[in-house]
Amino acid sequence: MVGRIAALLNAYQPRDDALGVSELARRSGLPKSTVSRIIHGLVEHQFLERVGTDVRLGLRLFELGESATRPRDLRKLALASMSDLRNAVNLTVHLAVLEGTEVVYIEILPARGTPPLPSRVGGRMPAYATGVGKALLAWSSADVIETVVDGGLIARGPNTITDPGRLKRELARIRDAGVAYEQEESGPGVACAATAVLSADGHPVVALSAAGWSRDFDVRRVGFAVQTAAQGLSRQIARRPGLQL
Repeated sequence: MVGRIAALLNAYQPRDDALGVSELARRSGLPKSTVSRIIHGLVEHQFLERVGTDVRLGLRLFELGESATRPRDLRKLALASMSDLRNAVNLTVHLAVLEGTEVVYIEILPARGTPPLPSRVGGRMPAYATGVGKALLAWSSADVIETVVDGGLIARGPNTITDPGRLKRELARIRDAGVAYEQEESGPGVACAATAVLSADGHPVVALSAAGWSRDFDVRRVGFAVQTAAQGLSRQIARRPGLQL
């Protein structure tokens, strides 16, 4: 039953509002009768709410998400560094963690004049197609990288890296340089610089990035600013061992 509930909830995409039973059944691969039964229980407990004949994610899911301790604490620690970074470069600043083969955005500070981005707080993107994701993968284990490659490298933007060998070379370069760059990999017109904050034993905890229009993106200046902000955040996280999972 847990797997069926997860399949149903995972059927919702970032830009979805309310969905009908037929669409949820199609996306989840579950029979419509099963979807109807699960919806009834989830609505009763406020995990879903009805909008006419459709249903959308409910308030209880939001409340549980807000109470997730590690993302909440990372976000609180990072806000000052993120704000300073946004002020320095006037770009949209992201904070993200790695979960499986995807990044999950736990905070975003938008800046005026930046392009529409595919990211949203609580949203997911393939790690290989984003600056924050590549920064986190660069310090991840070989097993994690192989899992990403085995899952398929599907283009999300004009310049998404879809060749496994090229991706591995890119991750090695990021480890050497300490900063990851994205040029229209997550979407058209988008450029990004990102770096990972590491735990005491060298594992990636969280990644910080600044993103904007690729046409006027100053790679060196933004990369340096992101690394400086990440260093400040790293010192704060070092004093909180419980966040270094």
